[in-house]
Amino acid sequence: MTRTELAATAFTRTDRRQLAQALAATRLAREYRRLEAVLLVAEGRSLSESARRVRVARSSVQRWVRQYLASRDAGALGDRPRTGRPRAARQLTDRRLGAVLRRDPRRLGYRTTTWTVALLARHCAERLDCVITPRTLRRCLRECGYRWKRPRYLYTDRAAHLAQKKGLFVVA
Repeated sequence: MTRTELAATAFTRTDRRQLAQALAATRLAREYRRLEAVLLVAEGRSLSESARRVRVARSSVQRWVRQYLASRDAGALGDRPRTGRPRAARQLTDRRLGAVLRRDPRRLGYRTTTWTVALLARHCAERLDCVITPRTLRRCLRECGYRWKRPRYLYTDRAAHLAQKKGLFVVA
């Protein structure tokens, strides 16, 4: 008995149904490709034919079939967490970001009255030791619920002659 025949006989009707349901439910392309390849083998296709159909190496299909048969769980074909560079947004917590935004940029030595994303990113890099790109900072601000609005200038003292300028009363 060849490996293909062995793999095909190892699958049950329940396995095929479970794989088909998982295939219909997934939204991730990688997971879809893996499930489709394993389902094709479960339906009796060869490893090579299945690999050609989903455009991957035959060894990948063989590995996915082994993974599925070891646990009989379609979730075993999902992506595993990957290592990589830690997100800069994790260093910049909501509290730290809120504390910076509550402060006036002029008091921190900047020559502006409002925070811009570029200025805030530069401030985080220089003073908080948190290098973050403006694009990531925008996303972080959005996730924290902050919205950018133009400053609105309000005059605290009205000019005494304002009513006369508006034509509200005539001086006799």
